[in-house]
Amino acid sequence: MQGKVPLLSSEAIHQLHIFIFVLAVTHFVLSAITVLLGIAQTRNWRHWEAKIQENDGGAPQMIKHVQEFKFIQDHFKGHRKRSKIFGWMRSFFKQFYGSVTDEDYTTMRLGFIMKHCKGTPKFNFYSYMIRALEFDFKKVVGISWYLWAMLMIFLLLNVQGWYVYIWITLVPFIMLLVVGSKMEHIITELAYEVAQKHTAIRGDLVVAPSDDFFWFHRPKLVLLLIHVVLFQNAFEIAFFFWLLVTYGFKSCIMGKPAYVITRIVISVICQLLCGYSTLPLYAIVSHMGTSFKKTIFDDNVTEGLVNWAEKARRRTRNPNKITTEPIDEANGGAVQMTNTHANSSVEQGTARLL
Repeated sequence: MQGKVPLLSSEAIHQLHIFIFVLAVTHFVLSAITVLLGIAQTRNWRHWEAKIQENDGGAPQMIKHVQEFKFIQDHFKGHRKRSKIFGWMRSFFKQFYGSVTDEDYTTMRLGFIMKHCKGTPKFNFYSYMIRALEFDFKKVVGISWYLWAMLMIFLLLNVQGWYVYIWITLVPFIMLLVVGSKMEHIITELAYEVAQKHTAIRGDLVVAPSDDFFWFHRPKLVLLLIHVVLFQNAFEIAFFFWLLVTYGFKSCIMGKPAYVITRIVISVICQLLCGYSTLPLYAIVSHMGTSFKKTIFDDNVTEGLVNWAEKARRRTRNPNKITTEPIDEANGGAVQMTNTHANSSVEQGTARLL
């Protein structure tokens, strides 16, 4: 149109399309590497689970002082008289080494089973945990609208003297450290709650999972923060490679070499820390909430529950209509649920796995 110019030239739009493609590929690849590294870090947990499954549970139920349990000794004993600041500092540093021990896994596993499937002591917690992690990975590799909004804000704030490149590198690293410290602190709070309520315990130590340990009583918020961290980190690395290929390392838009190298080093450390420590912590601590995830059931059982729920809704809409439907043998008859009353309620709480 006469007297007007486009907001972006055709060349700028072309470069923008290339950058978006590079960002999407980088985010997917780095997220996949992080999840694979996290699963590799949990390889010992499979042996711990197998050892528990082999145990027949026939040992006598002995009464032990609560301070004699190693889980309490590691996370509570000697720290109960210290300030909360000391507890947070300990949680901060512990995320860098041996974040989850054999005793931690065994105790939190038992706490989950006693909370959600008490009638199934041989429940394979490791398989459930890995299924849940793979399910969450499908969300992490996606790029939601709020992530694009963050990207637009970054581009608008990228002006001379604001050093936005430094902040886009430091913010995800700081967020990751805070998330790791919080999850370590949740384990400490589990031990603290048991030690405060009991002097002696018969049998095994059982912790009580609760949403109260999480920020705003929402365990899902942890996954959201990890998602933001991985995206921001992927953006930093993708932006570096895009500038490197398009303009070269010594271009003025790349910035000072010292700043560039520092940003890349921090991004690599952030990515490795997420896979080595934060993700394994999330894999187990995220299940210390009040609710369980739907991956607790296998695919056949989940499909059976969905079908049952749909039939229940139809019966609620048509209370006078009585229908008799055969059991779906294609699902192996995994789940059979009956509702004899039109206005009957569904009991919520403990899930018994068959």
